[in-house]
Amino acid sequence: MAPDSKIDEFQTPKIVSFLSGGIAGGVEATITYPLEFAKVVVQLQAKANAKHVPRNPLPVISHVVHEEGLRALYKGCSALIVGSIAKDGVRFLCFDSIKEAFQDPHTGTLTPSRSILAGMVSGVVSSTFASTPTERIKTALIDDARHENRFRSPLHACRVIYSESGFLGLYRGFLGTTLRQSCATGVRMGTYNILKDYEKRKDITQSVTTNFVNGAVAGTITTLATQPFDTVKTRAQSARGASTVEAFTSIVADGGVRGFWRGTSMRLGRTMLSAGILFTVYERIVTILQPVFR
Repeated sequence: MAPDSKIDEFQTPKIVSFLSGGIAGGVEATITYPLEFAKVVVQLQAKANAKHVPRNPLPVISHVVHEEGLRALYKGCSALIVGSIAKDGVRFLCFDSIKEAFQDPHTGTLTPSRSILAGMVSGVVSSTFASTPTERIKTALIDDARHENRFRSPLHACRVIYSESGFLGLYRGFLGTTLRQSCATGVRMGTYNILKDYEKRKDITQSVTTNFVNGAVAGTITTLATQPFDTVKTRAQSARGASTVEAFTSIVADGGVRGFWRGTSMRLGRTMLSAGILFTVYERIVTILQPVFR
């Protein structure tokens, strides 16, 4: 009984992982969406405008609000929020489940390699069941709003894309999204878990500040490591859609190798903030829900 009790001490109930991840994902997506919007707009710009592409998201946000109003800045937001709730719910559930299978039964910690591997598997699962279709709709809505205005809502965009390209049309950019999600989740959740385990060994108290800083560090490393995948994914999921190969070649044609890093500074600002918010909210919700479901 003693070993089981020790293991149970480090386990988070599955329903708590899922609900906490989903709530954290929804909160994070809502707060940081304007930065995501600005990044997507920049990544969809072609070579002709390359010299005028801003590195700071604030001019993009300011221009959109001035020209089209505040609501335009949240075009595609509902798709991202719904997707983030599903994606992060699945991602944390999967990560915590894998973590429990491989953690040290006496300390509840993982080796760095197993932390990253657990995150990568979580990324593949969340991309397949949530991220790719919702990211496709979000990106298509943002791109469409800049050019054709064909889509009236996320649901209408789903219908149009399905009628034109079938079910697979909703999975445009699946390879790029999955590569990004796998690498990003592996690095982000792996780094966060490594930092948390290190602090646990050093008896450093977990607090809102500690959680936020750990998340921001994980977000920074994630952005720098996975930006090319994100750029390919965005091009593939534009309003008209493109294959991963077509997206890759169009980026090379527009900006060469440097084109794969377009929007890095904007994504960096968002991922630092979003990762800090995500893990902080997740940890707080876990502490609230865990006693209820024990």
